[in-house]
Amino acid sequence: MTESNDNVSNIHRRYSLTLLTPSSHKVSLIISIITAIITSAIVVAVYLGRADEMAFRIPAAIAVLIATQYVDSRMIKNKEYSKALHMSFFGNFLWLGIILCGIAASVVLSKESLSLFYLTEGMMIFASFRLGLLTTTLGLSLRKALSLCFMQPLGMFLALVPVAMWPESFAPATVAMGAVFIVVASVWSVITDRAGRPGIESTHKLVQGYLASRSQSNFHEVESILSSKAKPSTVITTQIKLQSSSRDFRMILPDIHPGPYYPIGGSNITYRIYKTLNSSAMVMHSISDHALNLPSQEEVENYLKGLSVESSIGKGTTCTEPVTIQVNRARVVGLLFEKTAVLFLSLSPHGMEDVPDYIKKEIEQFANNRNFQRLFVVDCHNAMGKEISEHDSQDLLKAAKTALETLITKQGGTIEFGYANSEGMNLNIKDLGPGGLGVLCLKIMGSKYYIAWADGNNMENGLREKIVEEFAKNNMTLLEVCTSDTHYSSQIVRTRDGYYYFGKITPPEQISAWYLEIAKKAERQLEPGKFEILEQKSNVNLMGMSVFEDCSRALDRCINISKAFMAGSVAYFVVTLFL
Repeated sequence: MTESNDNVSNIHRRYSLTLLTPSSHKVSLIISIITAIITSAIVVAVYLGRADEMAFRIPAAIAVLIATQYVDSRMIKNKEYSKALHMSFFGNFLWLGIILCGIAASVVLSKESLSLFYLTEGMMIFASFRLGLLTTTLGLSLRKALSLCFMQPLGMFLALVPVAMWPESFAPATVAMGAVFIVVASVWSVITDRAGRPGIESTHKLVQGYLASRSQSNFHEVESILSSKAKPSTVITTQIKLQSSSRDFRMILPDIHPGPYYPIGGSNITYRIYKTLNSSAMVMHSISDHALNLPSQEEVENYLKGLSVESSIGKGTTCTEPVTIQVNRARVVGLLFEKTAVLFLSLSPHGMEDVPDYIKKEIEQFANNRNFQRLFVVDCHNAMGKEISEHDSQDLLKAAKTALETLITKQGGTIEFGYANSEGMNLNIKDLGPGGLGVLCLKIMGSKYYIAWADGNNMENGLREKIVEEFAKNNMTLLEVCTSDTHYSSQIVRTRDGYYYFGKITPPEQISAWYLEIAKKAERQLEPGKFEILEQKSNVNLMGMSVFEDCSRALDRCINISKAFMAGSVAYFVVTLFL
């Protein structure tokens, strides 16, 4: 695995932490109220022994809860009510757990009466928890967070506990022991914010920017951080342009990678390219990784401007029939447009991560030695999998080299082509990007071949094979199914992957039917044509590996620091139960 992919995978593993929040603010509101009612009932009936006062103390506590939830939402960064509710939900659940631990400790230790110490300690732990969230994810300075963290827990505490019991509840020893949690939370907040230095100046701002981009599509904060780390680069985009008397089609291979995630930077770059070229294109996945991400919308625009200036580096009218080479799990499909070879690499149905760059370089060197003028290497990206193994890498290289050797011996023939896409079919599905589906039909030396494309982020394992099978039933030869690896997402996806890969939701039978419909439309568009190899250069800033290294390191340090502080806090809390 390349270093950038390793860091991206590490960051992606941390994404699962964001799935801990409830799916909606309504869920958080309802559960926080239910939890507060249970907590209030236990406090009044068990800790205070005043069950007769439940009728007014519980409503008072709930009123404080709801009022402070709203005040919280007005005080935090971006003024998001949902985040205030999530914080309230977790905080109240934590307080309930602590008072139950207090009851359990009293039973185990055979104490004569239930001490209010546990109630006060729970309230202060609740406040320290809020302090941590307010500074890390909700955008408040430590000073402001300290003034706000007590508002909800203390307000509810005062609504539940009679005034006569306040002196006992806030005894100096009790307050001092509870204050330890506030101090610990404050120190933790300062240390974790600096955990990413020198690469990341403020880890908290990075986290806050990420959350803002996901919940509000506010991409400016994250993009400013990523852009500050980006490096100038010249990006080459290669195209095979097919032209007939009435239409043209382009197969695009950009040396950039979609990402890092929607709506940041070039996450939707494949669709932007597709629309720039009048929706008559397939934007393929090049041999690239996230180091080649565009960090901002500004850089996306710079890249697209570069597509307007193109240079022709080859023309022709003939193409060989395709060759398919299978070596164990590795499969390579090859075409030769006179002296320009096109290779489609895949392990489907087994899948893999992005094809590593060293495979591309070795294939290019082999092609140069065989006097190919140009090499067009496509990562089909059509099955989910982990990093490619050494064995699969060697098989892929062997298959690619064999395909090139075979193409040299092939006789070329004139080209007819037809192209159609899913525009007008209203394919509004969650596991497909806005570019939809497309099919290219090639007629070479009397035989018809099809290449299918989806503006999707990878594919369900085995989906390609099911589509190929359906084409075969209709006596149609489908060479390959490719995805763009778009990182577009129409909604926040609450899965460990963070997105729906193509075929995750939509049944394969439906997908196959769509492709067949589009393929038949493309076949009806067949016309004699010629090809032209085009190249564009764009001067842009790319993210590079360092930003992923810095973010990965910052998150790792934060997690490790948090584990240490959590272990110490839990140990201290357990000790207090026995006092």
